[in-house]
Amino acid sequence: MRICIDMDEVMVDNYQRYHELFEEQQGRKIDPQAYYGKKIYELPGIESMRDELHRPGFFRHLPVMKDAREVVEELYENYEVYIVTAATEFKHCFTDKWEWLEEHMPFIHWERIVFCGNKSIVHGDYMIDDKVSNLRTFNGKGLLFTASHNVHDEGYLRVDNWLEVRDFFRNERAAELAAES
Repeated sequence: MRICIDMDEVMVDNYQRYHELFEEQQGRKIDPQAYYGKKIYELPGIESMRDELHRPGFFRHLPVMKDAREVVEELYENYEVYIVTAATEFKHCFTDKWEWLEEHMPFIHWERIVFCGNKSIVHGDYMIDDKVSNLRTFNGKGLLFTASHNVHDEGYLRVDNWLEVRDFFRNERAAELAAES
């Protein structure tokens, strides 16, 4: 079974940095309810925050989502796991993401990393992503990883965290084994 896993807002916690940038630019903390249902940089008056994504190092120094490393490693040991991430929109993104993966997910072989612009070219059995637009064009089953911008989206099995991802695939594996016996 092939599982395709997104990086931003799935394995990588972009929002911690967004909150820091908001505080730097606005001089105050942001309440996550202020951007509930949309991207934080869609808020009026802080459109310049999106410019930060073009700077070298933005994607390199983001923290790992809670439990992501352990669960991705477990999946990697049991399935054909590919990291599939959009990396062509922002000039420095490719190198930043490559170095991030080397540091935080060193067990992932370079042949299992797909940098692309449009994920519709990717095929597999499952895709874990925070964007419905990526899941919509995927040929397998989509798991929608909860992020503030997708809380109103429907039509896909939703996972709120990495422990839910782990449990989902453990249950899938148990069902496979039961069917084989």
